[in-house]
Amino acid sequence: MTDKTKQTDIIIIGAGPVGLTAAAHMMERGLTPLILEKGPSAGHAMLKWGHVRVFTPWEYITDNSVLNLLAPTEWTHPDPNYLPTGREIVEQYLAPVSKLPAFNDKIIYGACVSAVSKRKLSKSSSLARDEAPFTIHYQTDTGEHHIMEAATVIDASGTWFNPNPIGADGLPVPGEREFSDQIFYGIPDTLGKDTALYAGKRTLVLGGGHSAINVILDILGLKEETADTKIVWGLRHNKIDKLLGGGINDKLPARGALGMAAKKAIDEGALDLLAPINVRKISKAGKRMVVKIDTDGKDQFLEVDRIVVTAGFRPDLAMLREIRLDLDDVVEAPTLLAPMIDPNLHSCGTVRPHGVVELSHTDKNFFIVGMKAYGRAPTFLMKTGYEQVRSIADELAGNHDKARVIELILPETGICNSRPQTSVTVIDKPGPGIDGECCVTSTLPPTKNLAQKSCC
Repeated sequence: MTDKTKQTDIIIIGAGPVGLTAAAHMMERGLTPLILEKGPSAGHAMLKWGHVRVFTPWEYITDNSVLNLLAPTEWTHPDPNYLPTGREIVEQYLAPVSKLPAFNDKIIYGACVSAVSKRKLSKSSSLARDEAPFTIHYQTDTGEHHIMEAATVIDASGTWFNPNPIGADGLPVPGEREFSDQIFYGIPDTLGKDTALYAGKRTLVLGGGHSAINVILDILGLKEETADTKIVWGLRHNKIDKLLGGGINDKLPARGALGMAAKKAIDEGALDLLAPINVRKISKAGKRMVVKIDTDGKDQFLEVDRIVVTAGFRPDLAMLREIRLDLDDVVEAPTLLAPMIDPNLHSCGTVRPHGVVELSHTDKNFFIVGMKAYGRAPTFLMKTGYEQVRSIADELAGNHDKARVIELILPETGICNSRPQTSVTVIDKPGPGIDGECCVTSTLPPTKNLAQKSCC
């Protein structure tokens, strides 16, 4: 155990795309960041879904501040129109960035943050709280406990390692933990290293988003080679037309094509669709699982070999227990941001541009950014995360007016809850959505779409 406490200006938790971009913006403004990354390399979480191709072309995956750091090197920008996989983003972008001289001594790998607090102050202590530095506790791979102090903490740790369980009540269903070796959360590599687990097997896919469609189409690809491969698709809500209805109206061509391919598979009877369903219990049947479900109040029993859960992710707030957060009770996103992304009100992948104002918490100079800032909301735009940290960097550097001018183009999409709006002015203050619309674009010049799969 290490007792000595080290000090730095800014601690960034996570060396993913948003964490690295945050550091680049800080350094560009003369600030000194330090990144704590739990994995052995940058983009550790993205490699967990490295086989998945995103909806976003390369043109909108990179950030200008990061590109400025890469400019003096031999790095070349990939084809702007190409849709990369998660692994390609890491290998062709995040890894080269993390190895730049500018990041020497700026990243500590194998540093798993367990808690953030204030020096000598618990959450309930108020005396001179704003003046006290943050304390960041982390463990290394060897089990050593380290403590660092910083004036600012930016949590860009994401949500990948904290998936939602199967239960509709937000809790694991009976048997879920016991059969964890037969349950996968996210998008398995069914056409790669996980083929043997799904070929010739019966799989229950749970989830009503584009990640679920990805899984289903991949397993259907296995079915072409192994005929006895079977799929059951279970949705909590009978809103399949809403999910697939974007079609050619979806401004994200790859996402629209995904929906139409799934619709074709359903029409041709290539899979069994059950909606609405509620999983109540998982038990054993030889080598298989028996899944007790109810559909419209009627109990059914499904025998399956595998379950894939694409029910999204949630933020890990345990390590922030001693921080005074300003979070919405429903979405677990910052209070000012939550109404813009609440899945009870929005179904599209867009959100009004936002920055330091919406992302501030009760404890001054603590920020949650990136996917984790969205709390339990299911979709996230990588470019949105870049603009979040750009705004925060300007605020910390004393450029307060610039921090509040948020410039970001957002896509329109055919699967929104409400009528798309073609233009809104750039937002410079918090408030409710423009006319209650879900999908908006800026009055800045039109450009290609930015949205990604929910796992991004």
